[in-house]
Amino acid sequence: MLTKDQEQLLNLYNSALALYKERKWQEAKVGFEKALAVVPEDGPSKLYLTRCEEYLKHPPDDDWDGVFVMKTK
Repeated sequence: MLTKDQEQLLNLYNSALALYKERKWQEAKVGFEKALAVVPEDGPSKLYLTRCEEYLKHPPDDDWDGVFVMKTK
């Protein structure tokens, strides 16, 4: 059974992830920030927040398929 915070996190995360997949980086970033306000240690939200910030600076090519390609190690 999920706690109230976990359920809220899940809803916020799923909404933000859908925006991410639609290439709506700024809106997704806000969604992941809201998720982290509920559960600050949520790793997936932190990861996708970082990716949104990177894509806002350097958008992927038009043929982007959702796969994140690491540029550095």
